[in-house]
Amino acid sequence: MNIQDYKNVFVFAEQRNGAIQPVAFELLGKARDLADALGEKVVALLLGYNVKDEAQKLIEMGADEVIVADCAELKDYITEQYSQALYQVITERKPSIVLYGATTIGRDLAPRIAARLNTGLTADCTKLEIADTEAGDKQFRMTRPAFGGNLMATIVCPNNRPQMSTVRPGVMQKRQREEGRAGEVTMFAPKFDTARFKVKLVNTEMKCSCNDDIADAKILVSGGRGVKNAEGFNKLQALADTLGGMVASSRAMVDAGVVDHCIQVGQTGKTVRPELYVACGISGAIQHLAGMQTSDIIVAINKDPDAPIFEVADFGIVGDLYKVIPEIIKEWDNAEELHDHAMAK
Repeated sequence: MNIQDYKNVFVFAEQRNGAIQPVAFELLGKARDLADALGEKVVALLLGYNVKDEAQKLIEMGADEVIVADCAELKDYITEQYSQALYQVITERKPSIVLYGATTIGRDLAPRIAARLNTGLTADCTKLEIADTEAGDKQFRMTRPAFGGNLMATIVCPNNRPQMSTVRPGVMQKRQREEGRAGEVTMFAPKFDTARFKVKLVNTEMKCSCNDDIADAKILVSGGRGVKNAEGFNKLQALADTLGGMVASSRAMVDAGVVDHCIQVGQTGKTVRPELYVACGISGAIQHLAGMQTSDIIVAINKDPDAPIFEVADFGIVGDLYKVIPEIIKEWDNAEELHDHAMAK
């Protein structure tokens, strides 16, 4: 392998039912930074059926080129079909770096591609950067939590290409859309080995009751073990409704069966970056902090004044959330009444 033959930063642009997922745009933002540091291009990989028209969105969000594999075999995500198509693109184009979202699809696809390419894969990265080495070379560094989130490990892949990593949704920031930005769209026709197609998708059923994604919310009211039960989450919902936000949860309440996994924040849930994060009855374990500590403003409500959550909170309230939350709602309603009265004059 001649490492010098490998150029450009590739992003697997995940789509579902023809709609590009937000994590793809987030990865394009980071890929743009990496490519600029290397003096290379950003290339998005779009696989699916009748998805060619979505390519311009990827260009406007930072891609210099979009490689589109558009065929009926890729209509639904099935591991073997997607693995064959993506493997062929990568072996032909020889990217230096490939980024995937750490979604259910990305976590299934990325390790299979890594195995076929005999290269490394760093999962669930929280930081990606290009650093200068003592020898004067540019080095791609991937940082991820290790040992249960108790330390951060920085990993390099010096001898194999491409260098690959997955990044959880919400970790990276997408760039501002540059409407009308010019770029290249390249069509790619995979040559499938249909004898290896062993799985057929018969039906898809949505199990989760969540209609909206907490990763998109500007305000989150999140509950932990201190919320205790479903009744407690009803109080959180009342506060979220008052503030115009959504309810989220720590892992403890998901494991207890009180709420769905789709609203879990943390290392084994989602990474969120809202303008306001209200942590109710959450102790502040490092695994939870990994998913929310980049929020613009963090407000913590906890009976324990020594709870670790207060170390990252911008504002803290020591008290019983069952008493504090109704008071917040009451004061908010009073403030709105005063505002409406003042505006009416």
